Amino acid sequence: MLYLLAVSLLWAFSFGLTKGLTAGLDGTFVATARLGLALLVFLPFLRWRGLTPRTALALAGIGAVQFGFMYLAYNASFHYLPAYQVALFTITTPILVTLLADALDRTLRWRALCAALLAVFGTGIVVFQAGAPIGTFTGFALVQLANVTFAIGQVAYKRLRARQPALRDRDIFGLLYAGAFVVALIALLLKGDLSITLTSKSLLTLVYLGVIASGLGFFLWNKGATRVNAGTLAVMNNAKVPLAVACSLLFFGETANWPRLVLSLIILAAAVWLAEKRKTAS
Repeated sequence: MLYLLAVSLLWAFSFGLTKGLTAGLDGTFVATARLGLALLVFLPFLRWRGLTPRTALALAGIGAVQFGFMYLAYNASFHYLPAYQVALFTITTPILVTLLADALDRTLRWRALCAALLAVFGTGIVVFQAGAPIGTFTGFALVQLANVTFAIGQVAYKRLRARQPALRDRDIFGLLYAGAFVVALIALLLKGDLSITLTSKSLLTLVYLGVIASGLGFFLWNKGATRVNAGTLAVMNNAKVPLAVACSLLFFGETANWPRLVLSLIILAAAVWLAEKRKTAS
């Protein structure tokens, strides 16, 4: 779980650093740049030994879904929703992870589902704004598509690694980024805006997003996903939201409702405990 917590903190801090710096850039270009940089980072580590063509294609497919389609849908949602509503609508991911894992295993883990619901409630406390206007259905649907694809990728990678424990994450992760990059690049060539003007700040932000937040972050996230149960994985999908609020308060001088933030963190901690309790009791 330490991997998941570390990445949650990394992504939480990233929100404050990247806020507004990529405004005005084409979403497909941002996705392609991020995934291309992540691919360059992990390409030197790629090892083909022990990989069958079927496994290699499966890994590329997982990356295409989890990172490629997710980024395209996520970035597109900002055209229809304000940032806080995007954050609000992402909180359904824990439920999707739990239900998907249960469906594939043909079971229903009630404790994991309850932990996921508790995580959604805890996150909703800190991002929900009473009286705020509801965004468009298109924006909501795009965020849910991003949530679904990210959940599918996590569960699929976890199951593949369970079946092939001899594989090492760093040796194969370049294939995930390759699949994701191909999807983003096709979208960019088909409908993206190639007339891009980058400022020095935008360029540095893209490098950070690609190398650190995407490259290192997604690698550690999926590696962590293979070491926890489905309930804990589901809950940790929402940890970045209240942590991002905390980072904004501590490092970027923004304001927030402290009581809500503290309550949200307490509820998320309870959700993790509930998910982990199943692991120790089994």
